[in-house]
Amino acid sequence: MTFTHPARWLAALSLAAGLSVAAPAHAHEAAAPPSSGTTLASGTVLRGLDLDRATVLDMQRAMDRGHFDSVTLTRFYLDRIRAVDPLLHAVIATNPAALQEARQSDLRRRRGAHGALEGIPVLLKDNIDTAGPLRTTAGSLALAGARPTRDAYLVQRLRGAGAVILGKANLSEWANFRSSPSSSGWSGVGGQTNNPYVLDRNPCGSSSGSAVAAAASLAAVTIGTETDGSIVCPASVNGVVGIKPTLGLVSRAGVVPLSLAQDTAGPITRNVTDAAAVLSVIQGVDPRDPATVPDGARDYLKALKPDALAGKRIGVWRSAAGDNQEAIAALDAAVATLRARGATVVDGLELPGMDQAGEAEYPALLTEFKHDVNAYLAATPGRHPDDLAGLIEFNKRHASTELRYFGQELFEQAQATTGDLTDPEYRAFRDKATSLSRKAIDSVVAENRLDAVLAPTNNAAWVTSLTKGDDFTGFVASSSPSAMSGYPAITVPGGYARSVLPLGVTFFGGRLSEPTLIALGYAFEQAAHVRKPPTYLRTLP
Repeated sequence: MTFTHPARWLAALSLAAGLSVAAPAHAHEAAAPPSSGTTLASGTVLRGLDLDRATVLDMQRAMDRGHFDSVTLTRFYLDRIRAVDPLLHAVIATNPAALQEARQSDLRRRRGAHGALEGIPVLLKDNIDTAGPLRTTAGSLALAGARPTRDAYLVQRLRGAGAVILGKANLSEWANFRSSPSSSGWSGVGGQTNNPYVLDRNPCGSSSGSAVAAAASLAAVTIGTETDGSIVCPASVNGVVGIKPTLGLVSRAGVVPLSLAQDTAGPITRNVTDAAAVLSVIQGVDPRDPATVPDGARDYLKALKPDALAGKRIGVWRSAAGDNQEAIAALDAAVATLRARGATVVDGLELPGMDQAGEAEYPALLTEFKHDVNAYLAATPGRHPDDLAGLIEFNKRHASTELRYFGQELFEQAQATTGDLTDPEYRAFRDKATSLSRKAIDSVVAENRLDAVLAPTNNAAWVTSLTKGDDFTGFVASSSPSAMSGYPAITVPGGYARSVLPLGVTFFGGRLSEPTLIALGYAFEQAAHVRKPPTYLRTLP
């Protein structure tokens, strides 16, 4: 994963971007399931409601009608984490105050109050700040002593809507921006996260734990973050929905950064309804983040119309699949569904300038990471390294854990930059990456009068290896145009490779096109009915 091999770098980058420890801080073999995959998948029913299939709206109605309360729901997920997560290593920490938060929610409900996510348990990626005993580590032991004094703004929004913070999800350490090669889903704190469909397969990164937890019903909904691919790839590889919002729709304040020029948080859920509900809550103008946009007050649930595909013009970026026949087959099936539901499909589109944009992205990110992580560390109380140079030295001192499998080449390359965001050479790289990617999307949408562009999200999950790192054979990714431009994208389940490994399709478009993309994703989901629960197979024949 080096800039001297830009194609491989782009593939690798597309995976990037306290401790009531629920997973060991070391790699592990995929354990034999404690019960059959069928039992694990069917063990999601609470008081007659299948939580794998239910939306947060269904859960709210069940609580309103007294079928169960938030304490019961929260305890269900805590119990399921204890029972199922030893197979998955998706959860780094559970919140010791979760049941108390649920009791407070139940009290509010009895008094007639009702937030948009009242009583709904949420898992956060462990690079999202929480104050109190639930720590924020970015997967690194270097941040075990960090003590943020306040919640990230998006967490404040969740709490304000009545949500219960269930805990923290594992991730690719430092958003997969530390070493080359690396294994997506591995962190020094949480070990290696496993794909719930086939346990020896990779979950993609860096929001791996969030996506696996959503797929395996370890929480009602989860939050991930993305710099380039880190929401959409793990969501698609684990058979769930992920929204990468427009840059600035969701505040970046209180999120461990990779690059504030591209970073954003977003929902990862089992269905589009839940993703729309969560995005409606976590958006908002934050005085701590000047990039947040003033029109972030939309109710995205209003976009959920099953007939939304009728009359729409959707372009297809087919070449993103390369020659991967499994991804092509899933894309073809999606195109057939679009046409059957009344959409006009403009096939075979290209996005000019993306190769040049991609070549500029990597050097820009190196400078941005040094600048932005130094600023985060300087502003975060507690015992931890002061800056990137300190992180590098910490890893050297703790090489038996942090560098047990992989190095820190990207850290070292970033440290070698100026970290100066006014540097003319850096500015040229960033301007090129951003402007060319925006032009690519804007021009193809305008020239073809499109409502959105459709592309394959991923190839089949590869076998996890802590000796070789990620296997990019036949790699498929379409995240970079949206990531570099700061424009939104939504991935939804699109099919399966070898009948069991999930494949996703992505709808993306121009700035603040979330209402349209959510509408299209929902209509496709309701027409195609692709998603099925995880199988928890140990391996494939």
